[in-house]
Amino acid sequence: MVTPVRIGSAGKALWTLPSAPKCPGSLLLLPPSLLPQQEPRDRDISPLLKDPVAFRTLIDLLEDHVRASFPKIDFIVGLDSRGFLIGTPLAQRLGIGFVPVRKKGKLPGATESISYSLEYGKAELEVQSDAVEPGQKVVIVDDLLATGGTMRAACELLKRLKAEILECLVIIELKALKGSEKLNSIPFYSLLQYD
Repeated sequence: MVTPVRIGSAGKALWTLPSAPKCPGSLLLLPPSLLPQQEPRDRDISPLLKDPVAFRTLIDLLEDHVRASFPKIDFIVGLDSRGFLIGTPLAQRLGIGFVPVRKKGKLPGATESISYSLEYGKAELEVQSDAVEPGQKVVIVDDLLATGGTMRAACELLKRLKAEILECLVIIELKALKGSEKLNSIPFYSLLQYD
């Protein structure tokens, strides 16, 4: 799916992203430790976050994609907690606000909440009731899409607030788990896909 090319003495790898049709020829600098492992739980963006050049390049790619795809957007919505790390710099670059979707009990004031099933139990997400106004356009971001339960729950929360969800955006998609199918008709975009 991706083609690595070695660069530099630090052992970094340059990856072309053929799966990014809206960003043709885009390049993403990733540490080799982000290579796919055997278990889904091993997909981790921590090495990417530690490398300032790679992280800046990631945000550049996401910014380019969002600007090219959506001329009008009101908020980036980030999922607790890795979505915050991606969403806040992306929102800042776009000159728009950021809305956090948190685990239950973490937000002050009136909230809207949803319970959902995980492969290993149940969880709850919340968003502040006044986070967005009806009709405002949002893109929901997270680091990884696996089974899709958390992303689907976040979409339901934003729909309750009558937001217009333009897209769900992630860095890594684990295609074998078919999480994007749970998003129904909501547009979905991932930079990297692993089987």
